[in-house]
Amino acid sequence: MQVKRSRERIIVDIPIVVTTVLDSLEGTIVDLSEGGAQIVGCSLPARSQCQIDLDGYTVFGTVQWSEEDRMGIRFPYLLSDGPLYERLKMARGPRHAPPPARPRPQMAAPVMGGFGRRMV
Repeated sequence: MQVKRSRERIIVDIPIVVTTVLDSLEGTIVDLSEGGAQIVGCSLPARSQCQIDLDGYTVFGTVQWSEEDRMGIRFPYLLSDGPLYERLKMARGPRHAPPPARPRPQMAAPVMGGFGRRMV
C-alpha cells in the first residue's frame, strides 16, 4: 500500500549523528522533506524522541517506524532554515526554485477631470 505524502521526498546522502538521552549513533539521511527523513545505518524504537545533529545545528524528531538498519523520523516543525534545509534546497535543484518575480504592470497616468473629479 502506497501512502500519499503531503511533502515530496528528495533523495540525498547526508551523514548525520542521531542523539537520544542515552546514546549517539551515526547514520545517513537517504531521503528528506520538510516534514521528515529516512535514516539508514542506525535505528531506534518507534516513538523514540531524538535529535539529528548536522554542522552544529539540531533538528528534533520522533521515530515513526523502525527496521533493523533504518528508520523514519518525523519533525515536529517543518524545516525552514539551517544546514539540513539548505541541503534539501540544493538537492531539489532549479526545478523547484520559485519562479522569478514578474515586473508589476505600470498604471496608466490618472485622467484629470473625469467622473467623480472636480475640475478646476
